Amino acid sequence: MLELTVWHWTALALGSWLTGLGKGGVPGAGIVTVAVFAWVLDHAGVDEGVRRSVGLLLPVLVSADLVAVLIYRQHADWRHLLRLLPWTFVGILGGYFVFDYLSGDRLKTIIGMILLSMTALHFGKRFLLPSQANPSVASRGELAWGVALGLLAGGATMLANAAGPVAALYLIVMRLPKYVFLGTSAWLFLIVNVSKIPFMVDLEIISFESFDVSWKLFFPAALGAWMGPWVARRLNQTMFEALVWFFIVVTGVKFLF
Repeated sequence: MLELTVWHWTALALGSWLTGLGKGGVPGAGIVTVAVFAWVLDHAGVDEGVRRSVGLLLPVLVSADLVAVLIYRQHADWRHLLRLLPWTFVGILGGYFVFDYLSGDRLKTIIGMILLSMTALHFGKRFLLPSQANPSVASRGELAWGVALGLLAGGATMLANAAGPVAALYLIVMRLPKYVFLGTSAWLFLIVNVSKIPFMVDLEIISFESFDVSWKLFFPAALGAWMGPWVARRLNQTMFEALVWFFIVVTGVKFLF
């Protein structure tokens, strides 16, 4: 499957390290990783390189998720996790059944449009934001965001490992403090990414040959996740939220073009 040069390995290692850094507390650090993995496989002459890159990257994501959970395990908000996870699993199941029919580029265009539209709605219409003054409205608003973004995150992660900005949109709209955001994200993605593995094996996206490459990239991914908290400690809540919103908007624009 793979004939990788030194430059290919360097690109994959850098992408893995950035992924870990993002998991460890630097919002958006791994934004280019999906594109890097797809480029490497395409450049190496692998058939359906974009499709195969999803399976190559998934075990790397799990290794970074494990480190992030070890670091932030006590900070998770399980109320939001339990609101997102059921719908995310439904989205994963849907993504599994349409994997062979929906191209990565078409999916990314859809995700980009949704991310930018919801960002505009968030800033333009504050009534969509949960209101502490009206608990019943807040509860309905949180549930609506959880259902819509959970389904989208599940489909996005199954088809393109692209749930990061979708989940970030939900968590930032819920106004979670920095470390609660990171802890909730860590548990969410560990559970979701592990649950995807049987589907990816069944689709033959993950194989012994792809895993032989993936496991070598655990080390830079884990290193990035371990380094992430050092950066996170130096970001106050305002800077952290600004980075998350920047990550969401840049990803939306990138997916569109």
